[in-house]
Amino acid sequence: MSGSLLSDQTPWWRDAVIYQVYPRSWADAGGDGIGDLPGITARLPHLAALGVDAVWLSPFYASPQHDAGYDVADFREVDPLFGDLADADALIARAHELGLRVVVDVVPNHTSNAHVWFQAALASPPGSPERARYLFRDGHGEHGDQPPNNWQSMFGGPAWTRIAEADGTPGQWYLHLFDTTQPDLDWTNPEVHAELESVLRFWLDRGVDGFRIDVAHGLVKADGLPDGPEEFDATVQATALQPQFDQPGVHEIYRHWRRVVEEYGVEGEDRDRILCAEAWVLPLESLAQYVRPDELHQSFNFSFLMTPWLADDLRRSIDEGLASVAEVGAPQTWVLSNHDVVRHATRLGYPQVPGHVRIAGIGADDPQPDAELGLRRARAATALMLALPGSAYLYQGEELGLPEATELPDDARQDPTWQRSGRTSRGRDGCRVPVPWEADRPSYGFGPSEATWLPQPASYRALAVDQQEGVDGSTLELYRALLHARRRLGLGRGTLAWADDFGPDVLAFEVVGEASRTVVMANLGADPVPLPADVEVVVASGPLSADGALPTDTTAWFLSGS
Repeated sequence: MSGSLLSDQTPWWRDAVIYQVYPRSWADAGGDGIGDLPGITARLPHLAALGVDAVWLSPFYASPQHDAGYDVADFREVDPLFGDLADADALIARAHELGLRVVVDVVPNHTSNAHVWFQAALASPPGSPERARYLFRDGHGEHGDQPPNNWQSMFGGPAWTRIAEADGTPGQWYLHLFDTTQPDLDWTNPEVHAELESVLRFWLDRGVDGFRIDVAHGLVKADGLPDGPEEFDATVQATALQPQFDQPGVHEIYRHWRRVVEEYGVEGEDRDRILCAEAWVLPLESLAQYVRPDELHQSFNFSFLMTPWLADDLRRSIDEGLASVAEVGAPQTWVLSNHDVVRHATRLGYPQVPGHVRIAGIGADDPQPDAELGLRRARAATALMLALPGSAYLYQGEELGLPEATELPDDARQDPTWQRSGRTSRGRDGCRVPVPWEADRPSYGFGPSEATWLPQPASYRALAVDQQEGVDGSTLELYRALLHARRRLGLGRGTLAWADDFGPDVLAFEVVGEASRTVVMANLGADPVPLPADVEVVVASGPLSADGALPTDTTAWFLSGS
């Protein structure tokens, strides 16, 4: 038996379903083709009706937008693309009126090269306090013309860029684990700690309910910045062998941050402010260290996201995920899609191979997925995930069954990965295409004009919200049914026990809640599987067979009378 049974006094975040909004692509109120905060505010009733508990906003801060806002120039200002601070305040207030909590991104690993700190560093000499906020180092070689170590950027190419000093001579190098426009901060500097704490307090004082921490495992680097392995795999950011990630010093940072957010709790009310890590850390036991009782509240389980649609692989992933956090008394945090990976409605449309999942971008000249198969499996996978004990995150548009935009013209791509990789990695644009709301409106209702910052596939028209709302069997209505049943049955707070009576290609388990016993079955085999006799089906990811059997690539929840 896995998982844990929680009481009615359980904090909201332990079983919350949180919905990610990527502001550029959610809704455009201004008509310039880029989503904005007023657009988000206007569409928040969609999320309240969907049945989620909170919304997480990707960055909307002042930024040159070299990496779609993850290059922050001012953490306390809204970029004019998205609105202003008054718009942010209005969004937070409206979400709270609708019963939705608001989680915002914080980007503590790096700033934009347009940040006043970095501009001051460029204007100051080596060894100055201004440079000490970042990781500037002298180069190797007789003339310092070789990078300080062999680290590679996550976006391709070296992780170091050399600057010209004020007198025009070749100078020091600065570290950027991502784009050249995103210099890494030096977290050994107390000034960096103080600044980021101030940023947290700024947004907490404005009413936000938590933070998703970008590159949470990257803040602290190994002492001396030693060389890493010669073979660097950018698809898995952290292992014990990579000195730029998952260093022990990050944990003291998060202990302090936990104390900060706890100051904003309200005695006797379920008002916890939360911290969630984006940490690509292996093994799961190492990831669990981030969610010890005095550290972060949640950390995405990317191992689950990376698991193929195969029964043995999924069962092992679920068991390992639940066991790892049980050791530290934390909930597991499940996720299938986000703004950095191929949407699961697309990646599940490819042949499923043990130990391999395609998360890198897809182009028009790549093998294309089976869209019908991918959507059927994606619906089943979501139904499986939402039954698991713990919390879960959804990515915008997955409730519509949106596929990856796999045929984007290459000249439309904006992800810096595309250029930095020498146009060998198509990057993440395919999962970031603007959401369709109304089939017969300009830009499918994304905004008042035809403009969209990335082109929308024609297939998005039939998937628009107004084409699915109230339609029996639509993906939107499936998500609503799953989310409302999950809350009613208390599945996120339940205890999981496997049932082994249905064959090797069926995942079956019982979730025991305080008021119900729910059986979940996912058929990953080739043939329909009979359901137990005399059961009450609560929700199924697709139609059952005429004889009531569970078809392939379908998940069902039903109530057990025993």
